[in-house]
Amino acid sequence: MMPVENLEFLWFLIFVTLLTGYAILDGFDLGVGMLHLFAKKDEERRIMLNSIGPVWDGNEVWLVTAGGALFAGFPEIYATMLSAFYAPVMLLLTGLIFRAVAIEFRSKEEMSWWRWSWDIAFSLASLVITFVLGVMMANLIHGIELDETKEFVGQLSDLLHPYAFLLGTFVTTLFLMHGAIYVLMKTEGELHDKMRSRSHGCIIAFIITYTITTMATLIYEPHMIETLRERPFFFILAVINIFAVANIPRQIVAGRDHRAFFSSCLNIICLFALYAVGTYPNVIRSITNPEQLSITVYNGASSALTLKILFLFALIGMPLVISYTTVIYYIFRGKVKLDKHSY
Repeated sequence: MMPVENLEFLWFLIFVTLLTGYAILDGFDLGVGMLHLFAKKDEERRIMLNSIGPVWDGNEVWLVTAGGALFAGFPEIYATMLSAFYAPVMLLLTGLIFRAVAIEFRSKEEMSWWRWSWDIAFSLASLVITFVLGVMMANLIHGIELDETKEFVGQLSDLLHPYAFLLGTFVTTLFLMHGAIYVLMKTEGELHDKMRSRSHGCIIAFIITYTITTMATLIYEPHMIETLRERPFFFILAVINIFAVANIPRQIVAGRDHRAFFSSCLNIICLFALYAVGTYPNVIRSITNPEQLSITVYNGASSALTLKILFLFALIGMPLVISYTTVIYYIFRGKVKLDKHSY
């Protein structure tokens, strides 16, 4: 029988994998949403919308599944996180609702003011979701104020520190770049040429914020590299990450958009892997007493029996989710073509 410690680690790995899948898949959705208003013509905005039309709702399933995995596998972490991030989570859910409504409603009427209003809602919701995700992750890295019962005792203002705004900006530029590359893969003609020039600006913005965020993390969040010091072989993740980032503009210039998108996906995988390595075993870090009050994958996990049952469900469910996602993307591969059924 597998030791309980291994089950806790494996469930944490499953949770991080689900978050990574969400960042890769819904990341380009959100990027396309933020870039949506840069398209001047209604036809161009429709093409961008239809590039994500068949897949956007399925991509959000990864976030729902990650939330379910956190609730079932780490209930204490779920409870503390949702109470600490109550306002950001509500803002995140509001953004998800408005984005979904905007996608479905914007083409229901022909009036330009109607479509423009929903276009603004779609782009603004995408920006809010992205930035809030970055702020939440920054506070998981930086830590929050917990009492002896491991309950959040801080204020909303405590979550809005400079590192949170920096990481929110970083995630925004990351998803903008990811979305721009995705649009390049899915479009052709005039819009494709316009997006190629815009993608350069997105890549430059990402590289700048990537550099600044890395420096700020090394200086102000030194606990994130303790594991790299103790186990230097994890440094290979940082090396792969750097090469993946460097390969993105190289492939864009060469016109190999699919390879650039693959490099962008690899970049996101490495970033989440470095996050997991840097924070493990902590999931919610305590600022006041990190050693005693932080909630880890071990003291915040469900019972051994619950983890065993959940792991069996994961063995069945994960392949199904991956298979479904693969089939959907295979069916809707290729360039976007507008027809009477399009948004």
